[in-house]
Order: sequence, then C-alpha cells, then structure tokens
Amino acid sequence: MSNQPVNSRVLDAAIAWQLCLDSGSGSAHERAEFDRWHAASEEHARAWMQLGMLDQRFSAAAGPARQALLQSRAGLRQRVRKLGGSVASLTLVVGLLGWASAYQSVGYWLADQRTATGEQRSLRLTDGTLISLDTHSAVDIRFDGEERLIVLHEGEISIETGHKDDRPFVVATEDGRMRALGTRFLVKLEDQGTRLSVLQSAVAAKPQDSGDEQILHEGQQVLMSQDQLGQIEGLRSGADAWTRGMLVVDNVRLADLVEELSRYRTGYLGVAPEVANLRITGSFPLNDSDLALTSLLPTLPVQIEQHTPWWVTVVARRD
Repeated sequence: MSNQPVNSRVLDAAIAWQLCLDSGSGSAHERAEFDRWHAASEEHARAWMQLGMLDQRFSAAAGPARQALLQSRAGLRQRVRKLGGSVASLTLVVGLLGWASAYQSVGYWLADQRTATGEQRSLRLTDGTLISLDTHSAVDIRFDGEERLIVLHEGEISIETGHKDDRPFVVATEDGRMRALGTRFLVKLEDQGTRLSVLQSAVAAKPQDSGDEQILHEGQQVLMSQDQLGQIEGLRSGADAWTRGMLVVDNVRLADLVEELSRYRTGYLGVAPEVANLRITGSFPLNDSDLALTSLLPTLPVQIEQHTPWWVTVVARRD
C-alpha cells in the first residue's frame, strides 16, 4: 500500500508540510498541526512516507532536484531539464520522473499542450476550434483524415468547435468518448470519472466499455465512468466561469470552495473542521487566490492563517 499513488492535492499538502518543517522555524503549535494532519488520513501518512522514501533514494545527488520538487511540479519540470547534462544527473532525472508519474499520468508530461498549477491557456486549432485549458490540465491533439480527436489526460477543458470541417470532433478520456454535435461544452476529469457539461447545442457520450451512446443537450451534465453514464442533471450556475478567470458558487460548503481554490495554487490550502460546513455564495478570482480568501472575511466568521506562502488555513475567527 505504501506505493499506491495519492491525490495530487494530498501530495501538495505533504510538500508544504516538509517545506515548513525543514525550514527549522516550525513552532510547537505547527508541529502539533502537522501531527493532526498526518493522523487524519491513511492517504496523508502514505504521501508523507513516499516523500521520505524519495529523500532517502536521492540523498547523495538530489539537492537541486529535491528543491525543485518542493517548490512545485512546474519547477520540477524546469529543473529536470537543467539537470540533464551528466550521467549522474540523467539517472536522477529518470528516477524523479518515475516517482512523479506515480502521482500524474505519463500523458501529462508528454502531452501536446499542458498547463501548470494556477495557469490557464486558450488556443485556436487548425479547424477553427477554440480550446481552453484550466489549471493543471493536459491534452493531446490528434487530427487525421477520419476525425478531429482531443485526448484529455488531466484537468478540465472548454471546447467551442469550429464549424467549417466535416470530420467528427471527439474528446476522449480513459472513461469514454464525447462526440460534438456543433456545440460548446466542458470536459473535466474527476476522481469518480469524466464530467461532461453541455453549454450549447448537444454532445453524444459513449462510455469506454458500453455500446450505449446517449445525447446530452444544452444545460445538461453527466458523470461518465468506463462502463456507464450516471444520472443526467441540470448544469450548475457558473460552470464555465473559470474560462473567464472566476469561480462562481451558490450555497456551497466552505470546505468545497477552499478545495476548488486549492487547485489554482501550489502548496497546502486547507480549512479547519469547525468552519468546514459554513455555506457561501459568491464569485471569486482564480488568478489571485489570496484575494479570494480575503473576500471571505466580511461575510463569514473566519480568519486566514498563513504560516508560509505554501501553507495557508482558513480557521474560525478569534473574537
């Protein structure tokens, strides 16, 4: 079980804790907070163990690479490129990439287009299609004489298809295929499957291991697993707000809001249990998560504790 991959957000939290504890300035309170985090989940303990295993494995040569790992996954990629000049460094690079691929698909690293944590990007394809990648997303673009295919490896994308090409336009994930019917739609990889949200026109969805194809219409969404489509639901308000740099929520738990904001910043962003179930409605900027957190203060009985730039927690306000 110690080698089983962990969620990327849990890994970010483990890295943030290591930054804090390695700095030598951690207080007794911070150490107690770490102990509670470590004990709260088997996955937390597993991530911490695997981070330690990485330290042991590369203790002789991994100074620069380890620091890059602790800074961010994007920093790791940049440092790996710089380390590739010697045999010893090349060995380290291979080991680091092998470890990193346990937390992210190899497809992310090799994708045609990808975004780092907190980055968003839009591009116009040769057929006129506009594709937008959300934070930490990766796609391959495979156009041939038969079809226009987008393979989503990580994250979420927005698609506005071009209409001057007769080839079918398909988005594929490990869960199945989604065929556009002259449309605008979102595709997001979640822990339980692939979420398809139709913003305009219609999309035909077909799970990987099922012969059934079902058409979703404007204003509908569905969660697709490899063997079935879930229940079709109405599209939530503001589903595509991220394409405009905003997060829009309506009466959601504070914990869910914080979890979503954490996808747009490196390090650990958490919420204390005593305020996790508070409800919140509003619009929040995704390109400045510190500002988004500050905007909580006038409306909720909370305060922001920032121990380091990589470790921030929303806690109950102390009156």
